[in-house]
Amino acid sequence: VCGRLYTAYICPYAQRVWITRNFKGLQNEIKLVPLNLQDRPAWYKEKVYPPNKVPALEHNGKIIGESLDLVKYLDANFEGPSITPDDPAKKQFADELLSYSDTFVGSVFSSFKGDVANEVDPVFDFLENSLSRFNDGPFFLGQFSLVDIAYIPFIERFQVFLSEVLKYDITEGRPKLAALIEEANKLEAYKPTKVDPKQTVEAFRKRLSAQ
Repeated sequence: VCGRLYTAYICPYAQRVWITRNFKGLQNEIKLVPLNLQDRPAWYKEKVYPPNKVPALEHNGKIIGESLDLVKYLDANFEGPSITPDDPAKKQFADELLSYSDTFVGSVFSSFKGDVANEVDPVFDFLENSLSRFNDGPFFLGQFSLVDIAYIPFIERFQVFLSEVLKYDITEGRPKLAALIEEANKLEAYKPTKVDPKQTVEAFRKRLSAQ
């Protein structure tokens, strides 16, 4: 073991790094240290990661945080299949999609209290159109990449919550998004990281009532 990944099984940001670890075959090199976010141990903030958030990675005597930074760090510093495209056009599009990911997440969360369809139609349509850019595979850049890793944990949760609670189907009229979800669900790197749908609904309901 040469690294420790501090994570929480319920957290979509931490799930990004967990998927990356699995996809690169680093299960024996990076140990998962799951934390309970409702009851964070005092040592974590004091000794490990002062911002007290997950994910955080302990590697080579350093602590690194922020999920997308960690995804890139694992890709650059460890062996295993690359998740960064070589093609310049794909690289550029990857940067655009990664910088849009926070907007996507924020828009969907804020729609829970509003007119869901009106507010989330444009963001899910944007994903559908983005999935049409490269047609050499079902993923955002054609082949599986860090862009899918950035989006899939949120798509997974939004699909469950929007459909069960708000009766909105994110895949209706969006065949490419449906195909992305179907293909992601076949990935051995992703399957063990999926969260129980009931937990998602409960966590999002809590979030709603706290707003």
